Amino acid sequence: MTAFAIEVVELEKRYAELDVVRGVSFTVASGELLALVGGSGSGKTTILKTLNRLVEPTRGRILVDGEDTSASDPVSLRRRIGYVFQGIGLFPHFTVEENIAVTPSLLGWDAERRRRRVTELLELVELEPELRARRPNELSGGQQQRVGVARALAAEPRFLLLDEPFGALDPLTRDRLQDSFAAIRKKLALTAVLVTHDMSEALLLADRIAVLDGGRLLQVGTPRELVTAPANDVVLRLLDTPRRKARLLDEKLGRSAP
Repeated sequence: MTAFAIEVVELEKRYAELDVVRGVSFTVASGELLALVGGSGSGKTTILKTLNRLVEPTRGRILVDGEDTSASDPVSLRRRIGYVFQGIGLFPHFTVEENIAVTPSLLGWDAERRRRRVTELLELVELEPELRARRPNELSGGQQQRVGVARALAAEPRFLLLDEPFGALDPLTRDRLQDSFAAIRKKLALTAVLVTHDMSEALLLADRIAVLDGGRLLQVGTPRELVTAPANDVVLRLLDTPRRKARLLDEKLGRSAP
């Protein structure tokens, strides 16, 4: 068995004359969550989409469980890898149950197996059973995102890709969903890659963090490694944002304290 669940080797992506990803290499161990962090245009979402061939790389290799994804049927590959979209992306005319059961239906699961799986997943993502018959516009934003996570997990994937999954939510809902997701990932031993522009979120959720800038990989390490030894000024500035917010909050609370 391969030492890594996901291995990316010298990945490049070019659109016309624009190099979006430039020679990026990293690994993800089984059961690990790697966060891809960087500003707009850093290449993080493009890299995420190459992992399940929603985007085809210009150059480089991607291996999942030791198998080169370029040799895989892209549709079959995507059905093996759960994907949580930015902006949720539920089908508006489908019920919650129908949205969750999309991939199992495509895989030919019978109706009873699909029903049981939906029931299991509603419990896993902490949604009431009676919501299964509702449509997305009848749910709150947090409920919709929970359905999005359930849909990504419906076919029992070992791998999960998440593209800014909590970015559009209010702070309280975001905090609750981050906690729920962390518990779900631990329970299922999922291997995951998370795209986020929020360093605080990466520090909270990730086992390791990959910092990107201008399509290049600047540093990969654990949260502790990045905090104690940032590789350069770009990494340091990303880390300074949560530090600065925490410091300003402490100062404000201190000034307002009796």
